[in-house]
Amino acid sequence: MKTDIEIAQETPMLPIREVADKLGIREDDMEFYGKYKAKLGSALEKRVADNPDGKLILVTAINPTPAGEGKTTITVGLGEAFGRLDKKALICLREPSLGPCFGIKGGAAGGGYAQVVPMEDLNLHFTGDFHAITAATNLLAAMLDNHIQQGNALGIDTRQIIWKRCVDMNDRVLRNIVVGLGSKADGFVREDHFVITVATETMAILCLAKDMKDLKERLGKIIVAYNYAGEPVTAKDLKAVGAMAALLKDAIKPNIVQTLEHTPALVHGGPFANIAHGCNSVRATKLGLKLADYVITEAGFGADLGAEKFLDIKCRMASLKPDTIVLVATVRALKYNGGVPKENLNIPDLEALKRGIVNLEKHIENLQKFGVPVVVTLNAFISDTQEEYEFIRDFCESRGCAFALAKVWEKGGEGGIELAEKIIETIETKESHYTPLYEDQLPIKEKIEKIAKEIYGAAAVSYDPAASRMIKKIEDMGFGNFPVCMAKTQYSLSDDPKKLGRPEGFTLNVRDVYVNAGAGFVVALTGSIMTMPGLSKSPAAFNIDVDEDGVITGLF
Repeated sequence: MKTDIEIAQETPMLPIREVADKLGIREDDMEFYGKYKAKLGSALEKRVADNPDGKLILVTAINPTPAGEGKTTITVGLGEAFGRLDKKALICLREPSLGPCFGIKGGAAGGGYAQVVPMEDLNLHFTGDFHAITAATNLLAAMLDNHIQQGNALGIDTRQIIWKRCVDMNDRVLRNIVVGLGSKADGFVREDHFVITVATETMAILCLAKDMKDLKERLGKIIVAYNYAGEPVTAKDLKAVGAMAALLKDAIKPNIVQTLEHTPALVHGGPFANIAHGCNSVRATKLGLKLADYVITEAGFGADLGAEKFLDIKCRMASLKPDTIVLVATVRALKYNGGVPKENLNIPDLEALKRGIVNLEKHIENLQKFGVPVVVTLNAFISDTQEEYEFIRDFCESRGCAFALAKVWEKGGEGGIELAEKIIETIETKESHYTPLYEDQLPIKEKIEKIAKEIYGAAAVSYDPAASRMIKKIEDMGFGNFPVCMAKTQYSLSDDPKKLGRPEGFTLNVRDVYVNAGAGFVVALTGSIMTMPGLSKSPAAFNIDVDEDGVITGLF
């Protein structure tokens, strides 16, 4: 069996100008990064601003398991299927982080015959967006420490510095460090921290900004520290906004590439969904809606994280309204939720499926609370049985969801036609009445508790004393109307990754809370979630190599 990277390397690509032409994008609209990648500038956005919006399709999934769900694969294959139906469609995805690429997850360009290409470029440096975000974040950190060194005119309390440096790699030893060691000229000694680039507020801001003006306004609102009076100190106070924006001037432009079947793909931004808001950029999505009749986008991890944040944060801020939601599952993952060990998932087991389908049931119920029609799809595996398919189909249809099987990994767009047709039928026959889960004016704790109880299934929420104090401070500063971005394990509906299926009666623990004033949301850290992951004992990096001809192997 061929690997994903072998399939991608053997499939011819079209010059990106030919792919873009399908959407009416002119050569003058593009800034080329070689033959197969390009950035799209603001001139194109202005030219298509009066076009009617296409239909917006969100792809999400059940909680991820070691068995794999294939959400990105479904998203890509679905775009290819729309193309085979002669529909004007494109997909909008996030850019992969180097952390997961070299960690456990591997690449994030889809799989099999449903991939975005050039796959190696996408999974590695791509067009340099993440490097620019890293540089801008670290520039602000350097200017903050330099301000303190040069006299600290703003009276920054070095015990209340909250801006962290970043690197786009899993590196646990950087979570907690000490900086400024050495002589007086080497700065003030203090504890510091690193986060992974995709968890930074800079990344969140880039993905939520409408344009350069909005980007700069948001950057200026970043709170980096508090002064001795307890008042916030911002990036604007440090006079860092212009320089940060200069580093991000190209990164803010969406990137266009293609799938293996030459469906256009806008790939831009990449905030983690278990820590940040988990969606591609607003700018790419809104541009896509002006260029195509159908835009298929995805939200990271399970629907309890990525989809909830897409619907409660991104859609709220950008005035987006999804027309339908595709919920991805696999027979194998449902059996895993039913207690079957990974090594036995290929064995038919209807009883385990019946036990594990409660995870899918909870996600269906959650998504229906937002008033958007739901289509459930199974990413097919060769070990699946017809009896298992029929059980899941009946289960979904009895709960008001359309159902379709997808075989896009094996067959590309052809394997997604049944799903694409079911989505078109759903859009044409069921109206979307999208409504966020909660209102802006609710107090922060009530927003957290609404998400915890209604989406996760918690019975109660507990708060560490530091979290409660910070919530009061955030509300006193006037940010109480912000939406909440929950940082939680992706592996469970609860904050305990070992609780599979549909846990109930648990208490969700909020250990810390902070405000991303520039991004415009409040972050609540739950359980043991880390903003800087670590590598596993056998990371994916062990298998990645490049030969004398520059051909990369091992990127899944």
